[in-house]
Amino acid sequence: MFQNDLDEETLFLITQTFKALSDPTRVRILYLLFQGEHSVNEIAEKLSLVQSTVSHQLRFLKNLRLVKFRREGTTLYYSYDDEHVMSIIAQTIDHTHHH
Repeated sequence: MFQNDLDEETLFLITQTFKALSDPTRVRILYLLFQGEHSVNEIAEKLSLVQSTVSHQLRFLKNLRLVKFRREGTTLYYSYDDEHVMSIIAQTIDHTHHH
């Protein structure tokens, strides 16, 4: 299951992914996107966040390929882009509910 050693790029991506998941705002955004596609304004409204905060966090998540977007006119619609990471979030939620 595991390689004998981790190359620098893999190690960097692992730590960046956990960094992404260590921020409550990013977890809230990912959890919302797990439920369906949303625009930046919809995310801001549903999570009671400032639009610039949402955009900043989405950019961080997009750089790690955890979210993706599609354009419709001038609006960008975001959705999650990594089943593995969403599975980690779901398993962690399940874990916290059982302890």
